[in-house]
Amino acid sequence: MTEPIDPTEPAPPGLRLHHDHGLALAVSFQGRPLFRYVYRPWDAQVESPRPYLHPVHTLGGDVVSLYRPHDHVWHKGVAWSLPNVGPENFWGGPTYSRGRGYEQLPNDGSMRHDGFERLEATPDLVRVRHRLDWITQSGQRWFQETRSFAVAVDAGVDAWVLAFATRMLNVSEHQIAIGSPTTQGRDNAGYGGLFWRGPRSFTGGRVYVPGAVGADDLMGVRAPWMGFSGRHDEHGRSSTLVFVDAPDNPGHPTQWFVRSEMYACLCPAPFFSEEVAVAPNRALTLRYAVVVADGDRSSAGAELLAEAGLAALSTLDIAPVPIEVSVMEVSV
Repeated sequence: MTEPIDPTEPAPPGLRLHHDHGLALAVSFQGRPLFRYVYRPWDAQVESPRPYLHPVHTLGGDVVSLYRPHDHVWHKGVAWSLPNVGPENFWGGPTYSRGRGYEQLPNDGSMRHDGFERLEATPDLVRVRHRLDWITQSGQRWFQETRSFAVAVDAGVDAWVLAFATRMLNVSEHQIAIGSPTTQGRDNAGYGGLFWRGPRSFTGGRVYVPGAVGADDLMGVRAPWMGFSGRHDEHGRSSTLVFVDAPDNPGHPTQWFVRSEMYACLCPAPFFSEEVAVAPNRALTLRYAVVVADGDRSSAGAELLAEAGLAALSTLDIAPVPIEVSVMEVSV
């Protein structure tokens, strides 16, 4: 974010979008940063270069994301990341395959910025529509993605909401099966999707789903939403993030990948236990909401945040294309 030249200059009202051309977008609210969206990363190929949100802040200013942790340097804030895309990897690092386990292969692809179709900002709403090409490490173009997101502040729950949609069109000449390490035979490793890595201090945090509170025991559960609350170092305050699966997503309610006891992470995992095959010239469309709030909101509060996220999915215009042209085919 740019600093005002005059220190007496008042903070801009509401939301604001700043474009660092050729590199990143940044969204702020009343002069305080909410997140930075790096759309042209400088990562090594082994980390599968792709756009990500980091740092992600609450309205109160606390950072709720982690970037390049030493245990998994390809984890970056909040990012749309898929580890098993046919034989290719758009997650980063080693690939898990049946009978072979994890291997570092020359298959770490990248999601390359093609252009923006929409960059709109008012004090009440920010909207972005982003075109990307999914390129394998060998240089083949497999998917053309149109991703859209909108940002709004919900005063009713004192939180901000990110509504996210992706449409992935298969532009290759062959069917592509999207899965996870679990579909390749590794139990409880169905990660892949809109993945969040939380701060180190969130380790041991609480996980909320409708009717239950837990931690790693909620790995793989099906639920319409999942929340995570953790505490920050230095001041000891807490924050809560709630992810919401859109009711019209195929397979709703989705399975969830979540960890608390090893480190804090969470993602709706539509490819957790079943591969999804996308035929040539067909598209996969999915939508999610992420609600970011100060404080540990408890079960009841997490449910209210989930309701705010669901409302945002219903009211914010994030469809990258008309929904009826997007088809997801499940392999058998």
